[in-house]
Amino acid sequence: MLELYQFELSQYSEKVRLILDFKGLEYRKIEVTPGVGQLELFRLTGQRQVPVLKDGNQYIADSTEIAKYLERKYPDRPIIPSDPKQRAVCLLIEEWADESIGIKSRKALFGALSQSENYRKSLLPMATPDLVKTLVGVVPNDVLRVLGFGVGYGPDVVKSAEEDLKQDLEVLCLLLAESPYLVGDQPTLADLAVAGLSILLKFPDKPYLELPATLKGKGIPGLGDNIAYQSFFDWRDRLYVQYRKPITQVSTIGSTPTSIQID
Repeated sequence: MLELYQFELSQYSEKVRLILDFKGLEYRKIEVTPGVGQLELFRLTGQRQVPVLKDGNQYIADSTEIAKYLERKYPDRPIIPSDPKQRAVCLLIEEWADESIGIKSRKALFGALSQSENYRKSLLPMATPDLVKTLVGVVPNDVLRVLGFGVGYGPDVVKSAEEDLKQDLEVLCLLLAESPYLVGDQPTLADLAVAGLSILLKFPDKPYLELPATLKGKGIPGLGDNIAYQSFFDWRDRLYVQYRKPITQVSTIGSTPTSIQID
């Protein structure tokens, strides 16, 4: 069976999960513990970042490379068009989504976390002890903003990311205004990438992710709750209803992440 080494709240991991579900492939999720788990992942694959897909004895890293591998190895329900022009547009949008929505949504999310104690506590893994949640919650917002400078997520960077994402969402709303999909009349990698990468902007309200109930359907203030972008999130949610398997669905084997074991 396919195995996906992942972070549950990684937007790039979600992109791969949506592709796997769209193709109807069964897989087991293996949650990588930040830090020690990444060291074990490095031992197995030679790199520390998720997602990583294991197929037999083969490890494939990077969400785009995983998508291309799945398209070659499991060609049923194709996600990359055969028409040259549509193929080019599909791959162009997928690359743009990785570099824009994927990266900038993390910066915008950091801005939201630095302003809301409850939001950052809710984003901790569900198994996190209450004491740890309390300690995270009492970290002053100003301290998190200072830490943001240290990792390149200062207020100016966060604000710039938010403004760019507003433009991105506006463009997506325009593209989808008179078309059911971003490329052609069938879902492609472009749609699946954009939809999966958008989870940090607004979490789905149905049980696709291991999330506290208080976060389902919630998003980054000014982005996920902005009525101007509602048509995009409505489109995203319809795509999820059609193709994403809920974690409660019996046919999704290994739907609850298994933590990576450290030898």
